[in-house]
Amino acid sequence: MADTVTTKTLFNSPRKLVVNITNLSDGTGESNVVKVDKSAFTGPNGSEPTKLVIEKIVYDVSSMRVLLTWDQTSDETIAVLQGDGTIDWYKSAKHSGNVAANTGGTGDILLTTATQSVGDGYNITLYLRKKD
Repeated sequence: MADTVTTKTLFNSPRKLVVNITNLSDGTGESNVVKVDKSAFTGPNGSEPTKLVIEKIVYDVSSMRVLLTWDQTSDETIAVLQGDGTIDWYKSAKHSGNVAANTGGTGDILLTTATQSVGDGYNITLYLRKKD
């Protein structure tokens, strides 16, 4: 068996992207699964964006732990999620958001679960800005 997962694009414009990802675990979990494939989207200049910037994450994670990372030459941690809450980088200084600092790699967003059991799950919504 495998976890039951979904990835839905809720909003997609030349500059903004909202993606919802869910999981209902059978206990096997996920490891470095691409949840947002940067190359699948078009940025402001009509081609693949050079970077994605996370402005906000709204999450509800049941019992397990979720690690979000940037797929870079050296993967970079975005956040470790447990419980429920909101991480809002847009309201931080200069509306900078969370963007990968390293170079290389794809710039995709990867997800790994830990400590999952049968019936655990998550519902995560990512609010992103596309940059050229």
